[in-house]
Amino acid sequence: MAWAEKGIGNIDFPLASDYFPHGEVARRYGVQRLGDPIPGINERSIFVIDKQGKVVFRQVYELGELPDNDEIFEALQKISGAAA
Repeated sequence: MAWAEKGIGNIDFPLASDYFPHGEVARRYGVQRLGDPIPGINERSIFVIDKQGKVVFRQVYELGELPDNDEIFEALQKISGAAA
């Protein structure tokens, strides 16, 4: 929520989050951190999934690294049919 509110602003796409101890989605996408330095959290990652359920963008970032909003918006524009 903080990223949406402070980083990218209001968007018309749903966002999802998955956290320990639940983490089923994170496990399935291979981003749940089980070891050091902080077991139980997820890797900082972004997946863009189209309406057919296909992953069209996937990026994993270092924990201190901020995502590149432009590349994410580009992936969203591609699946929405919007002009760049």
